Amino acid sequence: MNWDQIEGNWKQFKGKVKQQWGKLTDDDMDYIEGSRDRLVGKIQEKYGKNKEEAEKEADEYFKKM
Repeated sequence: MNWDQIEGNWKQFKGKVKQQWGKLTDDDMDYIEGSRDRLVGKIQEKYGKNKEEAEKEADEYFKKM
């Protein structure tokens, strides 16, 4: 699945993303709006990961979908 599809269907993915990254709030989900960069930034912020780790985690998660 590519990020254009994720962004376009963000409302459908919000619940699944919150299950995967439980520290993300509803406000975070509204801010992210399907943006890969915003999701990566929030993963970094909430989980203390570096950018490369957060990018890899997000990309791997959405490849499984």
